[in-house]
Amino acid sequence: MEWQQIMGFYQVARLGSFTRAAEATLRTQSALSQQVRALELELDCRLLERSGARGLKLTPAGERFLEFCGSVLRGERKLREDLHELRGLHKGPLRIAAPFTTLYHLFPERIEVYAERFPHVELTLLDRPQKGVLRLVREGEVDLGVAGESSVPPDLASIRWKPVETVLMVPHDHPLVGHARVTWKQIASYPLILPPRDQAHSGRAVLEEQMGKLGLRCRVVMESSNVELSARYVEIGLGISLATVVRDLPVLRGRQLLFLPLGHYFKADHVALVTRKDKVMAPYQTAFMKLLLGDLDTEGPLSAGAPPGHEER
Repeated sequence: MEWQQIMGFYQVARLGSFTRAAEATLRTQSALSQQVRALELELDCRLLERSGARGLKLTPAGERFLEFCGSVLRGERKLREDLHELRGLHKGPLRIAAPFTTLYHLFPERIEVYAERFPHVELTLLDRPQKGVLRLVREGEVDLGVAGESSVPPDLASIRWKPVETVLMVPHDHPLVGHARVTWKQIASYPLILPPRDQAHSGRAVLEEQMGKLGLRCRVVMESSNVELSARYVEIGLGISLATVVRDLPVLRGRQLLFLPLGHYFKADHVALVTRKDKVMAPYQTAFMKLLLGDLDTEGPLSAGAPPGHEER
């Protein structure tokens, strides 16, 4: 069994396609096919089956071998990190997946500080929706993800970062301003700017379910997956917006907006840092988490160890 065979099979299984795996590994489809066939001969079992239009399917043996490949690749990466650490080098990869809003509004200053302090770290940022973030973390394709705490499944570990809440964004002079408790009926009276239906944990599903129960109909004038975009159109009077926000988001400061609380309908949540439970973070990776959590000053020495407030789910 050779290293290239393990790498090749892992990519084929992960991507479900010899074509896509060939692109990812810079090899030909024929070479990958031969590697997989050689593995099957050596292991004396089928690892892959073709499943018609749906492409490739792992056999039970293939599922088990994929787990083995993942553990080998993670072990190889950890070994490299350990060897760099022995030489006093903070060098290696740090792959992070997060939604657009987090990357655009919450990361830039921290990334700038981190890149200056750890110039040899190979930093990669991936803009992904929440479901994509969790999938990449689970599959070990990224070291760290950012997602809503309530959406983190129990097989992953999470650390609370920033509180978020679901609010109704309205212009500062809107008729609903001053109401102690905004109701579904009141919300249905105005044009709405809502997240797309397929955006996980957006609050839209709750709104539509409750309005259906109450026999209310609402007019959606815009779908927006970005809070800054929604805020801009609320300001000009197109509609009011249901949004899940970090209250201290810099881009929302100074806007001609008010945020009406909807805590009576929606539970408070947190933005969370998400990792695999079996993930052992290198010191330079831990340092980035500490920087996000405000536990690493921008001038002080690197401090190893687990970040504070680590809560396994």
